[in-house]
Order: sequence, then C-alpha cells, then structure tokens
Amino acid sequence: MSGGKDRDDRDRAADKAREEFLAEAQENVELLSRDLVRLDEARAHGRFDPEVLNEAFRAVHSLKGLSGLFGVARMGDLSHHLENLLDALRLGRASLTPETLDLLFEAVTAFHQVMREQAEGAPEGKEGPPVGELLARLDKASVAGAAAATDVLAAFALDPGLLAVLTEYEEHRLRQNVQDGRSLYRVRATFPLETIDKGLDEVKSALRPLGESIAFLPSADVTKPDEIDLEILFGSSHSASEITQVLAGRRCTVAEIPRAGGEVARTATDVSPREPEEPLEASLRSVAQTVRVDIRKLDSLMNLVGELGNVRAGLDEVLQLLRQQRSVHSLAQGMHREMRALERKLDELQAGVLDIRMVPLGQVFDKLSRVVRKLSRDAKKEIRLDIRGGDTELDKLIVEELSDPLMHVIRNAIDHGIESPAARTAAGKPEMGTVTVRAENRGSHVVIEVSDDGAGLDELRLVENAIERGLLGAAEAEALSPREAHNLIFLPGVSTKGVPDQISGRGVGMDVVKTNIARLSGIIDVRSERGRGTHLSIQLPVTLAIVQALVVRAAGRVYCLPLNSVLESLRIANDEIHLLSRREVMSLRGQTLPLVRIERFFELETDRPPPKRSFVVVVGLAQHRIGLVVDELVGQEDIVIKSLGVALEGTPGIGGATELGGKRTVLVLDVAAIVEEATSTRSEAA
Repeated sequence: MSGGKDRDDRDRAADKAREEFLAEAQENVELLSRDLVRLDEARAHGRFDPEVLNEAFRAVHSLKGLSGLFGVARMGDLSHHLENLLDALRLGRASLTPETLDLLFEAVTAFHQVMREQAEGAPEGKEGPPVGELLARLDKASVAGAAAATDVLAAFALDPGLLAVLTEYEEHRLRQNVQDGRSLYRVRATFPLETIDKGLDEVKSALRPLGESIAFLPSADVTKPDEIDLEILFGSSHSASEITQVLAGRRCTVAEIPRAGGEVARTATDVSPREPEEPLEASLRSVAQTVRVDIRKLDSLMNLVGELGNVRAGLDEVLQLLRQQRSVHSLAQGMHREMRALERKLDELQAGVLDIRMVPLGQVFDKLSRVVRKLSRDAKKEIRLDIRGGDTELDKLIVEELSDPLMHVIRNAIDHGIESPAARTAAGKPEMGTVTVRAENRGSHVVIEVSDDGAGLDELRLVENAIERGLLGAAEAEALSPREAHNLIFLPGVSTKGVPDQISGRGVGMDVVKTNIARLSGIIDVRSERGRGTHLSIQLPVTLAIVQALVVRAAGRVYCLPLNSVLESLRIANDEIHLLSRREVMSLRGQTLPLVRIERFFELETDRPPPKRSFVVVVGLAQHRIGLVVDELVGQEDIVIKSLGVALEGTPGIGGATELGGKRTVLVLDVAAIVEEATSTRSEAA
C-alpha cells in the first residue's frame, strides 16, 4: 500500500517538474524566435543590432542551463552547439548570412520538437529523430569565419590601458563601430551606490537611439565613498553636443576620443548634475513581480466565479420575494444594499480572473513571422509581413487554438494570393508582396484581419471546382453573387490551385480554418478583388471561460444562446415570414435570411398556437447567417457552460448546460451546429 502511494507521489513530482521545465523552456524558445525575426528584419534593411544578438545568445544560454537542470540531454546538446554559433556571430568570427539565419530558425523548430516529446512524456533516449546532422551544420557554420579585419583601431588615439581591459567581444564591437565610420566617445557617469542599477539603465536607454554602448568600465577616480563613477565607451554617428543633449538632467560628461595625429580630446561637457539620492536600505525582496499559473487552475477558479454568480442570482430572487412582504420591508432594503455590494465585488473578481488569463496575440504573430520567412523562400517569392496590434490580448486558450487557423490563412496567402516576382512586375506591382496581419479590440470581441496585395480569388475557378466536386449545382452556381462565390473557399476540398504542392497542400486548408474558428465561437468573412488582393476578417470572443448569454424562451422552454454568436435581434409579425423552397425565410435589409424555429429543430411537440408576433435572433457562423425564431427574449446572463456528460455529449444543437438563478438548469444551444444543419439543408433544398 505504502509502495503504491510512493509511486503516485513520485509520478506527481515528475509531472510537476516536467510542467515547470516546459513552461520555462517555452518562454526562452519564444524569446529566441522573436530575436531571430528581429535580426532577419534588420538584416533585410541593411541594419544590425548587436544587442538583439546578445539577447538571443542569453536565451540559448538559459536553455542550456535549464536542460542540464532537468536532464533533457537532446535540448542540452542543441543549446550547446547553438550557443557556439551565436557566440561566433557575436565575435565576428561568423557572418549573419541568410543561410545562417535559416540554420538558426531550423534550431528553433528542433527545440519545439524536443518540447513536444517532453510534453508527451517520452523518456530520455526514446525520443524522435536525432539532431546530429543539425549539430554538425551548426558547428560548421561556427567555424566558417568572417573576413579577417585590418587593424582599424590605429586610426584613433586609444589609451593602451583601455584596450587591455576590454573583453574579446567588446574589442570586436569597438572594431565594428570604427569600420562603420562612427566616432568614439567616453561618457563618464556618476551614480549613488544604492541606485546604480536604475541609474545605469536610464543612461543606457537614453544613449541607445544614438549609437552603441561598447563597454562599461569603472573609473579609478573615487570621488565619494557612497558614489561610483563609470566610463562608457560609446560609438555614434552623432556629435558630442547631441549626445550631451539626451543626457541632460543626469550627472554625466561627454568627451570625444580624437583620431590619431589629430587634436586632443575636446573638453568634457558637464551635463546638469543633480543631487545624489538618499541611500536605501538593502532588500531581500525579489525583483520579479510575476508568477506562473497553470491554466487549469484558472479554469477551476473561473468555474467557482460562475457558481458564485448563480448564488447571486438565487439571492436576488429571494430578495424579490422579501420585497413582496410588507412586514420585512426594512430587512429587504438591507439585503438589497448588501446584494449590490456583493454584485460589485463579484464583478471585480470576475474581471480580475479574466485579466490573468489574457495574453498578447504577439505570441502567435511572432511564430507567423518565422513561417512567412520560410514559406516565401520555398515559394521563391519576396514577401513582407506587416504586423499590427500584437499587444491586443485574448484568452490564453483561444490564442493557442488560433495558431493553426492563422497558419493556414498565411499559407494560402503566400501560395494562392501573392504572385511570382515576374507576374507582379508585369502587373505593375512591386516585386515584393505584402501580407498584413492586424488585430484590434471591438467591445467584447477581438477582430483579426489578414490581407494580401496579391491576385485575389478567382471566382470562376472556385465555382468550377465546387461543381466538379458535387458541392454545387449548375443552376445554383448561376445565381451566386461574387461574395457568395468567394465564400465557396470554405467548402471542403474547394481550391483555386490547379496542382497541389508542399506549401498549401491539397485544398483542405480553408475548411479547416472555418471549422476551428467556429469551434472558438468565431465568425470569419472573406472579401476579394481580382488583381488587388484578398481580405479575411476573423471575429473572436475575448474569452470563453465565462460566456455572456442571451436567455430566450421557445415552446415553453428556456434556452441560452452564447451572445458572441448573436448579431442582432428584432421583432416581426407572422406576415413577414415567407416560404422559399419549402423553407421559412424573411427579408432583412434586402437580403434573404433563412429562419429556424427551435421547437422544429429539436422536434418538440407543442399544442400552443403560434403568437401573432415573434422574435428573431440573428446568429452567425463563419460566412453564414440565420434567424432563430423564439417566443420571448428573457434577458442576458453571465454563464459557465458545463458538459452534459458522455451519454449526451455530441447531441446535435446542444453545446452544454448551465445553471441560472433558482437552481434552474437550462440547455445552452450550439449555434455552430444549428447553423451548419440549417445551411446544409438549405443547400439540399436549393
């Protein structure tokens, strides 16, 4: 008995250690990937930021230590060899060529593979394919070497004592600044000992836009025991007066280092000294203000918040009963005040938990940059990815599920949308195509737009493809508008690509996108113009943890509709409903809207006569719109959707259940399933 408990404890400890490893490894690999994208973008524009390369080196160094700590040998080996290459790049022994960047991005892919194996619990020694061939290529690139540099430092009157204390990396950066034609400066800064970290960061941030801080050297001159002087060796194309200006308000002096045989260094410029700050007590507090939280724990906490919401609704019903009793009027008033206070605090708690779950979309967008780079090279096309709104936040779970759909969209834009350089030139376009990804908040939703300046969708080819696959009749095809023809791209197997290839696959991409977006309670639309490009718009709820729902009544029963699928609601008279191909429809702003009655969808028996006026709730899924006919709009509620269990799981049209006030359990409608069923039936009827 004791042995079994010990094994369980060991298994739990191993699982926890694996989760800690994966969380920290994921952070460092994402940092590395982001730095490589920045290096690639800078190289494409003829720039180079050594600090970005240093950040990539630090991320790999952290992965190396992490791998050793948790005993993940394959990641440790990969980190070690990659660290050697990045160090060679930092020291100028290797050149940052497109081929070297390809190799670095390949290493990122290998890191992801190792992490997947660890997440699946693969024991050490029984993982996927070896990375030996990749390690050999990393080593080869590390010793490839850059052209030997001449002694360019002789052009400056540099103190030999200064050169003697520089590290190999600092001397390399000094030579690089001289080769780039920059002037050299000595910036002397004075800091109180207790606040040197903060003060130095401020000076570095102020100097960064003007050039490169090559080395930080302590001064031999000690002015006061509670202060320290640092000399910063600085390379810049700006003048001493411009550097002095950005350091205004700090205790700094700036002196230019003369060229050999030239004039002596200019007199140091004093920059507005300020009084030293009072020394602070030393503190043992951690600098970091963040903690990692398992998303499953947040799910559990969110469920509790939802349950508290149900309790609040129940108390509100009790309050209504108390108000009807004159003898306890004062008690009802007191309870009303406490209820309002509870409601405010519960709203704050819910908002706080939701905020913790939010992560920036930049996490996905950084991965897209890596993909665009590789795919554009494979397709032999020049493509620029323009990303905006990366700081827009979504629920962590939605962000994770969004990666694959966006990947499919980008693949299609590169393969189907952007033309070859020759075709773009012939069409009067620049050789380089552009794919733009933009995200922004719109109320309780986030809208992500992906557009390209390519050839646009070929409506005729889409229609022909749909007819060939038996998804569309010839008569129906003739009645399609251009927008409806564009939306054929979301049907299974439909493609404008004549011959499948390795980039876009075999025409299964966009229906997968539609399915995945619908699973996230999202809506996707497409617009296109021949020769001008294609624009996809994806609308997603900010979170699915707690869902705002529209409570409706139909055929004497109460249902909940997720509000993120509801576009609008309106009241209509019976004579506004018409029959078209044996289906009920209505006209909404000049468009035909198919209608679905909930009681008919679920084949419910009712002997109630239909009301003279009904409510229509317009819902949307992907490019489709339908109207749900209901008897009454009860109101709006924040709900937590619960599973119906294995026995009822997968029931068409039912997405789960929730509990409203008064312990009432009601069904939550699966809008996606209802729309799919209604639109497929409509197609068959047509």
